[in-house]
Amino acid sequence: MGSGASEKESLSSKRIKDLKLNLLLEVTKAINNNFSTEQLLDIFQNFVKDQLNIGKLLLFSNDSGWKCLLKYGVNEQEQTIDIEKDLIKVKEISTIDLYSKTPDNSFEIIIPVLHKSEPLAFLLIGDLEDKQEMSPAIKHLPFIQTLTNIIIVAIENKKLAKENIRQAAIKKELELASEMQSMLFPTKLPNNKYISMAAFYQPHTQVGGDYYDYIQLNENELVFCMADVSGKGVSAALLMSNFQANLRALLNNTISLTDLVRELNSKVMGSAKGEKFITFFIAKYNVITKVLTYVNAAHNPPILANGNSISLLKIGCTGLGMFDELEKVSEGIVNINTTSILHCYTDGLVELENEKGKEYGIDALKEIIKKNVKLNPAQLNKVIVEDVIRFKASKPYVDDIALLTCKIS
Repeated sequence: MGSGASEKESLSSKRIKDLKLNLLLEVTKAINNNFSTEQLLDIFQNFVKDQLNIGKLLLFSNDSGWKCLLKYGVNEQEQTIDIEKDLIKVKEISTIDLYSKTPDNSFEIIIPVLHKSEPLAFLLIGDLEDKQEMSPAIKHLPFIQTLTNIIIVAIENKKLAKENIRQAAIKKELELASEMQSMLFPTKLPNNKYISMAAFYQPHTQVGGDYYDYIQLNENELVFCMADVSGKGVSAALLMSNFQANLRALLNNTISLTDLVRELNSKVMGSAKGEKFITFFIAKYNVITKVLTYVNAAHNPPILANGNSISLLKIGCTGLGMFDELEKVSEGIVNINTTSILHCYTDGLVELENEKGKEYGIDALKEIIKKNVKLNPAQLNKVIVEDVIRFKASKPYVDDIALLTCKIS
């Protein structure tokens, strides 16, 4: 009799051992074949429910907050467990009797899954069979913990893989947007007896929202501009790309700057639907008459050093894309009598703060230009950038910086 019982127990032990090995093989194959989270949880549930006869189960995982991954045999009340309050300190397999703070005594065992002492998951099981004898579930708690650990780590790895794919897609998208944005800037700026230009661009992130351009209209007239779209990233780059295409399509010898700006406002409203806007400065210069005509659509006012005077070019209208229609657009007109410097910039320059929280400001920029009017545009940009770096010290850049300096003779 005793011998038969021992043999039966040995066979049962062998069966469970075989089940464990087969299960580990099945789980390994499932992970290697990239089974879904749901499929992995099904394999887990089939074993603990059908082979170990665990009547009720809750599996919580930490995924930016504690969430229930798997449940069966439980009612709504049994699911209302505050992990942070009731389970977070459990570091080893515990029975409910030993861990009296657990809110519901309908469960019998708590199994934590840890990574470097930090909890990844908690498994609660109850309604175990063989109340009079030791339940199979009790006998195989270490294996259940190991299996739970494998499943949870596999699910965590799947989430990391998805996140890596998502990050790779974002990186690729940003690279494409950066390439697209770099194509917006002119490859060559004028350098002749009438006008010379130089630009500088420092993006805050991989893709910025600043833009400058130069277009030769005819033998005697040229246009240059600077713009800054609200927001950053791919959407800003796409809007700016669309803006440049519309600008170049609309620009011709006959259209006035006022009509051009009104049309551009309409195009920005159509593209951005009021969710973004663009500040914009555009100027047209006639090398024969030496007349500079401009419109400033709420952009940081360019600085004109014309002879001995320093002035800000403010005349214009509101930003583009703020209103369906621009009620009033004004054009500024400046006669360039002597060799002059016109410096355009974006707000990332003058709003840059130092370690004391003080902004660089337009006064400092005016002073730099006033002291260095004899420099060529590239040299002046270099002096400005060096002064800004000195000013900000260890303070990081918080926005894009674009400079466009024109020397008009």
